Amino acid sequence: MSKKVLIVDDDPDVRLFNTTVVEESGYIPIEAANGEEGLKIIKKDRPDLVVLDVLMPKQSGIRLYRELKTDKDLVGIPVIILSGVAKRTFLRSQKALTEFGDKPVPEPENYMEKPVEPDELAREIKKFLG
Repeated sequence: MSKKVLIVDDDPDVRLFNTTVVEESGYIPIEAANGEEGLKIIKKDRPDLVVLDVLMPKQSGIRLYRELKTDKDLVGIPVIILSGVAKRTFLRSQKALTEFGDKPVPEPENYMEKPVEPDELAREIKKFLG
């Protein structure tokens, strides 16, 4: 059985790009348009990897990442952050949330800034899924 990769991004063009990379790498893509939708899919389908954007409507990738890294049932799912937001800005937001009483979370296993080349994304996905 092929491994599943959940792509969470509000931009349909980015989802199409990521889906194509995932399929060409031999994995099954699943799509979500925001963090809220992504969390429902994660709890239902349990993907092997999540490729996550940061800035989205409804529930941001910042919040979804936090949920994944603080929920004991979901913490084992690896995450690649793929965002137009600089990594230091993302980390600063995580630190701010922690200071406001949220649990601390580890840095992402992988953080890639858009735009990304298809072969670069494919290489990172394969690092996690073999």
